[in-house]
Amino acid sequence: MHRVRHFDLVIIGSGSVNSLPDHRFAHLRIALIEHGVFGGTCLNVGCVPTKMYVYAANVARSAREAARFGIDVTVDKVRWADIRDRVFGRIDPISASGQRYRAYGEPNIALFTGHAEFTAPGRLTIMLDDGGREEISADRFVIATGSRATVPAPIASAGVSFHTSDTIMRLDELPRHIVIAGGGYIAAEFAHVFSSLGSDVTIFTRGPALLRELDETLSGRFTALARERWTVRTGVVAVGADESAGQVRLRLSDGTEVEGDTLLVATGRIPNSDRLNLAAVGVAVHDDGRVAVDEYQHTNVDGIYALGDVSSPYQLKHVANHEAKVVADNLLHPDTPRRTDHRFVPLAVFTEPEIASVGLTEAQCRGRGQRYVSTVQDYGSVAYGWAMEDTTGFCKLLASPDTGQLLGAHLLGPQASTVIQPLIQAMSFGLPARAMATGQYWIHPALPEVVENALLSLPLN
Repeated sequence: MHRVRHFDLVIIGSGSVNSLPDHRFAHLRIALIEHGVFGGTCLNVGCVPTKMYVYAANVARSAREAARFGIDVTVDKVRWADIRDRVFGRIDPISASGQRYRAYGEPNIALFTGHAEFTAPGRLTIMLDDGGREEISADRFVIATGSRATVPAPIASAGVSFHTSDTIMRLDELPRHIVIAGGGYIAAEFAHVFSSLGSDVTIFTRGPALLRELDETLSGRFTALARERWTVRTGVVAVGADESAGQVRLRLSDGTEVEGDTLLVATGRIPNSDRLNLAAVGVAVHDDGRVAVDEYQHTNVDGIYALGDVSSPYQLKHVANHEAKVVADNLLHPDTPRRTDHRFVPLAVFTEPEIASVGLTEAQCRGRGQRYVSTVQDYGSVAYGWAMEDTTGFCKLLASPDTGQLLGAHLLGPQASTVIQPLIQAMSFGLPARAMATGQYWIHPALPEVVENALLSLPLN
């Protein structure tokens, strides 16, 4: 009879959830299952490598724009292979060492590499990468299998060469002309990277603007600036594609065509919940594929938790990290469960200009019937903005006119992901705008003065 190994806890995935089984879990027998590259999306194909590319792109762009500061600089050459190898020369060893540690470093943890599916309540089958098969059972499970890139059918079925964010950073050569399908965060970041390093960029999206899920002022300003740097097509989708002589040609829904030597598809990501056979255990799933969880990250099935991209609408690493800490606490202390805090989830888009946002947009305020006042403060209105010769950056704030509580903050410009942090803090701890502006020193002439001035300019009652 086939032996079924039993564990106290099974963890499916190795991204943010890899931090969950720390010293507090040393008394438990734990199975950790990974189907793919160890470490998850953020480490291998997401946050970390993309920002290493972004930093190189920022350096190149700064050099090309140095003349306005009285400095004559030229970019003699972009060594794409060296940039790539710098990135993955650091990333790949981290992934490999993490896998080795989980495989051999802890006697209470068994690492399985392969694809797992539920077969019955409390039971999994793992199709191992080496061709074997393992049956395991457990008392409790954590599902953290992440998400994957989607590819529209007209492109996927056309037989043309294309990349997603999983593969585009491993190119052997810098594209001469890259076509990017999509208008979200991934598309905006890679458009900046490739254009700054020397590629021509064409980007098209089905929406009326790039980054259209963000506040309308952010999205509108960024789209206008993007049109100055790239060929931007809005309100179109691909309806067909073909490839010849090293060129990929896409037919668009308005009857026009775009083509380039490289195609990046960045049209969205879907949760990997559909690959787990969740029906075998009765785990509920939202219409968009997300595993349904409550405020404790618990599914509808006793003993099964989920976290990260497979269950979260945010698909952000800092959210997954927070949820992993909550699940860890709730596994250890089920009688005093901890709730996740998703009240003020910030985001940043590391494009050019950089973007950061937290809280409600104007459209969301209107949709909820939320009374609000707003203000927009330009980077160029403060001394550091003058030093940078910045003419496009701004800080936009939304607040309750009566209480002064901040409802949303939306920034576009240099260091936006850093400058927004005190606003996230104020919203998280309930600090009203006036008290935030007047109750502390603001370093002069540092860039956060744009936040101070925006707070003071809010037309509060």
